[in-house]
Amino acid sequence: MNIVFFGSGAFGLPSLAAIARRHNILAVVTQPDRPSGRGKKLTPTPIAAWCGEALDSAPVLKPANVNEQEASRQILDLPADAFVVIAFGQKIGPELLESRLAMNLHGSRLPRWRGAAPINHAILAGDSVTGNSVIALAQRMDAGTVYAMSERPIEAHQTAGDLHDLLASDGPDLLLETLSAAEGGRIAGTEQDESLVTLAPKLSREDAWIDFTQSSEECRRRINALSPWPGIGALLDGKRVKLLRALPEQGANPGEAGTLADAGQGVVRCAGGTLVRIAEVQPDGRSGMTWDEFARGRRLKGSMVIQGERACARSGI
Repeated sequence: MNIVFFGSGAFGLPSLAAIARRHNILAVVTQPDRPSGRGKKLTPTPIAAWCGEALDSAPVLKPANVNEQEASRQILDLPADAFVVIAFGQKIGPELLESRLAMNLHGSRLPRWRGAAPINHAILAGDSVTGNSVIALAQRMDAGTVYAMSERPIEAHQTAGDLHDLLASDGPDLLLETLSAAEGGRIAGTEQDESLVTLAPKLSREDAWIDFTQSSEECRRRINALSPWPGIGALLDGKRVKLLRALPEQGANPGEAGTLADAGQGVVRCAGGTLVRIAEVQPDGRSGMTWDEFARGRRLKGSMVIQGERACARSGI
């Protein structure tokens, strides 16, 4: 099939590579280069960067607005059989959508978690399973007919970054199956049940807080759901760290919420003496590391306090 691929984020990379091996990519449409890093150097999207290294047979289009006349006409002039859209970052208007079969890979089992951050919200909510959905692209966000769906468990140790990569690797088979059905004239789908819709709005740095007076389960979910971005900032013994991964810890240890119950193992007291284990952290200006690596050489003591982002903000840090 002749495919036009729309995508910007790394979530779509495995699928683009798989489609390029099986089908003909006429063009890749991605977001314009953006300033990045301390030097604000113009940086291509992960999709554009990959194309520059591995896919030189197709033009890479970078419209600021894909629906503007010049950009849309350039795309409509291509003899595409289908559009594949993954983490593109722009809403595609009706002129483009109504011209071709257009399908989207979304990182949830729709209609649960429509929106920009489905993986994060699935962990925050304590979902036991997640998956991908291949849907018809529609004008309402993530509301299209479901063509195919996968399922995978959410493990207690997994962060949003872990699940992002796992779901990205699950995408190619699901998309290739759907494209094969379309090529053979066998594509069919199921309408979403609107009564089951939940929303997954985009996260921001304002969400990067933790409150250890909540239950240990809520704290574990929050740390993992916001890792690696925006990340939970905390203050320990006057030093700033980012909490990257948390594990459940059995038992109870009464005491002040937010204090270390076991300094060597990174076990923190939460509401009612319930416990959560901080498995990975990132000290300010350093790379991520296990708690064991972090604790080595530091004089961490039991009952030492970890202040979450809200407490840090009140301290002016």
